[in-house]
Amino acid sequence: MKKITIIGPGRVGESTAQIIAKAELCRELYLLGRHEGKARGIALDVQESAPLFGFDTRVDGGADAAAMVDSELVIFTAGLPRKPGMSRSDLVDANLGVLRGAVDDVMRYAPNALLLIVTNPVDVLTYHAWRQSGWGRHRVFGLSGVLDSARMASFIARETGFSVKDINTLVIGGHGDAMVPLTRYASINGIPIEQFLDADTIERLIEKTRQGGAEILALKETSSAYDSPAASIAAMVDAMARTRRRILPCVAILDGEYGQRDIAMGVPAVLSGSGVERVIELPLVSGESEALARSIAQLRETLSQQEKNNGK
Repeated sequence: MKKITIIGPGRVGESTAQIIAKAELCRELYLLGRHEGKARGIALDVQESAPLFGFDTRVDGGADAAAMVDSELVIFTAGLPRKPGMSRSDLVDANLGVLRGAVDDVMRYAPNALLLIVTNPVDVLTYHAWRQSGWGRHRVFGLSGVLDSARMASFIARETGFSVKDINTLVIGGHGDAMVPLTRYASINGIPIEQFLDADTIERLIEKTRQGGAEILALKETSSAYDSPAASIAAMVDAMARTRRRILPCVAILDGEYGQRDIAMGVPAVLSGSGVERVIELPLVSGESEALARSIAQLRETLSQQEKNNGK
């Protein structure tokens, strides 16, 4: 890509910027923050690592939204992070306010860009960004399943002792406690994980996956995860910047898939240079369908509650 803008160069945004620049996924990278000096300082810090990592990406930062002009992709990482004891949905009202201003800026200065939402609750914010922008659903999407699936794969690798390079996992549904890890699609070099792990262990790893972000938050105390989210963002950016047409689980707007419309949810999708090229609808068995239904119900309840709170 020629140019990418990251809105919100906090811990996630800064780590994302470093990976994107190092991988040379764009020629120009702009970090847009609330404070001019901080955003410029973070950009300068990343830029000065270029001779050591060997990248030619130009990294700039500031507080001027107009500087995102000509961006092909805008990544939204701004907003309040979770604190210990908070759920992702606890952040909805505060972060929705930040999102609305950012979407206005993107529509004004980068009207042809793709928009990747990262901030929690990502499912809800992705939905509202899509509604506010009026853009096609292929242009507005969010991070969830790539990160959740990576966490599950890392847990399986540690449990079995096998290389994480051979482990494939898939997590769909809401990005929260009701996420749906599809163990039927989990394998080690094509071999179902049931060949290596018993049912109790698999269930324990499923729950560990659901609580992956909360566990990191509880241990760190002063910050939530940022390295693994940044790596997940970069994987999605790589798929788009290099038009790989990768099948990755991400938050997408559904239009009949899985029997749902007018909702954003984690599903496998084809990511290419045009964004979400298409959503892949998987055949689900009984237990999976029920788990997904619970996840959808929780998402719709959060959306409904948020609309009530705002008098809509």
